Amino acid sequence: MVFMRNKKSGDAHDSNGKCTLCGGSIEQVFLPMKEWGMDGHLCGKCYSKKIAEFYPGKHERVNLSE
Repeated sequence: MVFMRNKKSGDAHDSNGKCTLCGGSIEQVFLPMKEWGMDGHLCGKCYSKKIAEFYPGKHERVNLSE
């Protein structure tokens, strides 16, 4: 599974700092996967929801820095 973050800090302002799905403010910009067929930026909460929809099942967060 690949998670993509947009590293350009100004990109959140290109979309008025609003999430494409919920319209809420974006602290960390996430780009939708091509398979989702959507444009714009997502907030972390909506990105996680879309990941769960696209990849059903149990998801566990892993801390790889340990």
